[in-house]
Amino acid sequence: MDNIIIIGAGNVATHLARALLQSNKKIIQVISKSVTSAQTLGEICNCQFTSKIHEVSDNADLYLIAVPDDSIKEIAEIFPFKNKLLAHTSGSVSMDVLKEITVNYGVFYPLQTFTKNISLEYENIPFCIEASTNENTELLIQLASGISKNIYKIDFKQRRQLHLAAVFACNFSNHMYSIAEDILSHEEIPFDILKPLIQETARKIESLSPKMAQTGPAVRNDKLTITKHLDKLKSFEDYQKIYTFMTQSIQKEQKRK
Repeated sequence: MDNIIIIGAGNVATHLARALLQSNKKIIQVISKSVTSAQTLGEICNCQFTSKIHEVSDNADLYLIAVPDDSIKEIAEIFPFKNKLLAHTSGSVSMDVLKEITVNYGVFYPLQTFTKNISLEYENIPFCIEASTNENTELLIQLASGISKNIYKIDFKQRRQLHLAAVFACNFSNHMYSIAEDILSHEEIPFDILKPLIQETARKIESLSPKMAQTGPAVRNDKLTITKHLDKLKSFEDYQKIYTFMTQSIQKEQKRK
């Protein structure tokens, strides 16, 4: 599987294109609603680009749909080839959204947070694979194996649960960083001061379970500190609610140890 067409030109599409190029695969075309985005990624891949799905080439071995979840079905419904291998990259959309379009379909889901201009070590990214046939599954596994050493065969039920867990582990934790940055800004303290703490918190779960690694006033049931924190948050009503809920959640979890 050497010739690939990428449908989409956002964060996921851009990183997948770079990863595939590094594994000596050839991107022969990029398609995106945005001509500018299609051109930008097309230039990175040194390939043709277009904003019109009906101009898609029929010369690819794989067509990768890397677009927002709510656009996958729309694109699939106008995909013109009935026997080509078509896969999407979503963690929360069933591969069945493609089954009325082609007999060869699947999911090529990289479990990572992507930002276009932030470099990544692609060889460590978990790739979650599912496909309509054993042959298609093996084709997608082979493709992913050229990028990463972490390959998983995961069905939709598992993938949907994984995506949910990833939202907690990644998106919500990053939102906590944003709240922390805002709280610091009110006393003109730079966010950089927290980075060693954040890094050590992440490092600890390499050797400890998250439950065992948990520290802080909630774990200690330090009521005096918790009360002081809540008092400081009186002018941040939303943050106060989050603090209270998180404290209660941590304490409930500690009781289940």
